Amino acid sequence: MGDGRGEEPRDERMRVVAQDAEATRVFTRDDSGAADLGPTAAGGSGVADMTGERQRSPTGADQPHAGATRRFARTPTGIVAAGAEDPGAHGGVIDTADHPGGEEEAPPRADTVGAERTRAFTRDTRDAPPTAPGDDRTGGTTGGAGRSTRPAPRRRRVRIRWIVALLLATVLALPPGTWVWVWYTARQDDRPQSDAIIVLGASQYNGRPSPVFEARLRHAADLYRDGVAPQIVTVGGNLPGDNFTEAGSGRNWLVQVGVPRDRIVAIGKGNDTLQSMTAVGKEFTAQQWSTAVIVTDPWHTLRSRKMAEDVGIDASTSPARSGPAVIERKTQLWYITRETASLWYYWIFDDSSDIRVNAA
Repeated sequence: MGDGRGEEPRDERMRVVAQDAEATRVFTRDDSGAADLGPTAAGGSGVADMTGERQRSPTGADQPHAGATRRFARTPTGIVAAGAEDPGAHGGVIDTADHPGGEEEAPPRADTVGAERTRAFTRDTRDAPPTAPGDDRTGGTTGGAGRSTRPAPRRRRVRIRWIVALLLATVLALPPGTWVWVWYTARQDDRPQSDAIIVLGASQYNGRPSPVFEARLRHAADLYRDGVAPQIVTVGGNLPGDNFTEAGSGRNWLVQVGVPRDRIVAIGKGNDTLQSMTAVGKEFTAQQWSTAVIVTDPWHTLRSRKMAEDVGIDASTSPARSGPAVIERKTQLWYITRETASLWYYWIFDDSSDIRVNAA
């Protein structure tokens, strides 16, 4: 009152600027980029004044010095460039200090003619719950720089499950598959021209072959008479207390049925199939033989052939079809199951697991 303060006329637009000095900022575009000129009070409507030598025509084509300065306005939803649509405004109309008392519609830009205007979006984080370091609401984890590492895609997990299931099915199918392989090989009868016929030994009783061994020897004699090979090899050692070996007993029986003694090679070594085949392999090397036809029980042919091949013999199999080993179906099933287990034992441990059968 006394000092005259408060009586000076005040411009209404200055009052608006005073309430929010940072409401409007001027940005100028020149050859080196956009420059911030700081807050301005020009135009009390909260819109930066447009200055410079260039203006933009209403059609959007650049005129000399046009577009040197762009206007940015702070609105309740964020900073919006002149001509952009403000979600809180109506019709995209702004009030400027250059047009007091009126409204100016921002002219369209030449590079956005026919396209949608730029819209301003803000993220409302007022209701967002706080997150702990390393927490990721998307199901993954965040790295040290706040980057989210997504979990493995579902397709990859499904693929791994299928691979595991396939491997498990393969492992479970191997024993039944081997059983079928033993059965199939037992039904084959291959008798190509060869260097020798190999007769695998079996039980003998003081020089007399057991029924199983005798069935093998009879089939070998038939192959010799058919001209399959010029030589017969009998193989098999003896047990403690035996006076004869399996190989010697087999040779004597073949001589009795008419096979010349000089056509028979007896190898009295080996108490199982692997030992016998190892001894036969050495004899084949010494005689420079390479091919053979193996005579044994039907269910024993696959394992015998694999062992012969492992010692360097190109072997075929012609099993004996008579004798106790092939009479009863129950016996056949037992032999196939036993040979399946013995074959896997050989593959895994490189050893023989012969189970002797009482063939008397």
